[in-house]
This record gives sequence, structure tokens and C-alpha cells, in this order.
Amino acid sequence: MADTQKPLLIKRYASRRLYNTETSDYVTLEDIAEFIRDGREVQIIDLKSGDDLTRQYLLQIVAEHESRGESVLPINVLNDLVRSYTTQATSVVPEFLAASFEMLRDGQSKMLENMTKANPLAAMPGMEAMRAQQEAFMKAMTGGMPGMGSTTPQSDGDAPRDDEDLDDIKKQLAELQSKLSKMGK
Repeated sequence: MADTQKPLLIKRYASRRLYNTETSDYVTLEDIAEFIRDGREVQIIDLKSGDDLTRQYLLQIVAEHESRGESVLPINVLNDLVRSYTTQATSVVPEFLAASFEMLRDGQSKMLENMTKANPLAAMPGMEAMRAQQEAFMKAMTGGMPGMGSTTPQSDGDAPRDDEDLDDIKKQLAELQSKLSKMGK
């Protein structure tokens, strides 16, 4: 079994083909993106020179997703990134981005943990299946990137009314409890 703690070593041959050293087969950029979405670190090395090409290929994966309309980075963020390469801010930007993504990962982990631990309904039959569905939904909504939550802020005009939301949640919970009690009979 592969050691998932170590980065997955991918070798780039002179033909520019990418070779997965764990499975002894060739991979594509999309395969590499899938490894990363599954939480695996990768390292891409040029076989001939020994140069680390990881950053170059990760940027290429991001660029391809953005060009296909799978936009994650707003234009103003892309503009700010380009500006950061020509200013003194370059020393701060990497640390800021790393800290921001770490906060997002922690936030999603805590949210998923709260859905299971803090919820007294977690012990009810069928709740584990619901939790798995919620996790799958979160993964689909965040593009499958581990630890990524929604970063779209709501404006005041878009803010939902808490009373309506609470009533909807209570209604859905009552319906769920009814279905679960019927399943238990």
C-alpha cells in the first residue's frame, strides 16, 4: 500500500509525459488534480535535470480549470496577484494566502465535526448516511478541494431572515424524524 504521508512522486520524461512512480503508469494533469483533490501531496520532478516542476504544473492545472469556466479566482484577486509580483508585497502575499487557506480548511473541518459530535441526533439511525451525503454535497460545492468552504460573502440585501430559516429547518427536521420513525417500525 502506498504511503500517503509522503508526496506522490511524478517524473517528467523528456517527451513531457508524466510518470506516476507508485503505480508505474503515465498520468495526465487531470489525474494529478484528482490526486490533490483526494488530499494527496504531489511532487513533479524533471527526470533529466532533477528540477522540481511542481509549482509550474500546479499553476497549469489552475489555469486550465479557470479557462474552462470553472472560475474560483475572481478577476480582482487575479489582478492583485499580478500586482503583487511587481511590488514589495510579494514577501507578505504567500504567507497571507497560506494562512487564509488554512483557516478555510480548519473552518470546514470544525463544521463537519460539529455536524457529528455536537448534534444529539447523530446517534439516530440513518444519521450517518445523512452526514455522508452532507459531506459529499460540501465536496461537490467546493469543487472537491479538501478543506475548502464557501468564500462568497452575502450582502445585507441578500441576507436570509433567521426566523424563516429556523422554521424551515424545524419543518425539515420534523419530516426527517417522521421518516426515521417509520423506518424503525
